Amino acid sequence: MIIWLNGTFGAGKTTTAAELVHIVPKATIFDAEQVGLMLRHVQGLPRLGDFQHWPPWRGLVVQTATHLLDYLGGVLVIPQTVLIEKYWTEIRTGLDRAGIPLQHFLLHTDRDTLAHRIETDPIETGARQWRLEHLPQYQKALPWLRREAHVVDTSAVLPKQVAEVVATKAGAGDARTRSDS
Repeated sequence: MIIWLNGTFGAGKTTTAAELVHIVPKATIFDAEQVGLMLRHVQGLPRLGDFQHWPPWRGLVVQTATHLLDYLGGVLVIPQTVLIEKYWTEIRTGLDRAGIPLQHFLLHTDRDTLAHRIETDPIETGARQWRLEHLPQYQKALPWLRREAHVVDTSAVLPKQVAEVVATKAGAGDARTRSDS
């Protein structure tokens, strides 16, 4: 199974993913962004501003997830923002064709909380402005995201609690601490 954590930058995807691997048995994080970073080194790809615009990224995410699940088993947790519905449909369809159960979650936070999280993030300091500039794109994507995903409000909830909600809704365990962590 894949638990896909979607949402805009600052919604808590990475933090929730880290909590999920502690409460979901045999859960592993797959950072699909790394596929995009790998593709940036391929000469000849057009410069499109975002690696998600490259069709190979979407296909490779599906293939990589499939191979990882075949090799590792368990649950793959993917914290990755996808705001273009066509791209999400390609990924979802590819995973469905591969026979992989998918639980898609939208981690949603009110705009003021998002702005505060982005502005105070000690790790992504160089990307603050870029992340803030993408908030309108997220707002535009909200209607289809709400249709396609289980919505979890992360505004006033601790990441561990968000992870427990996600794990329960995904049917991926009973939110007990993993014995191997």
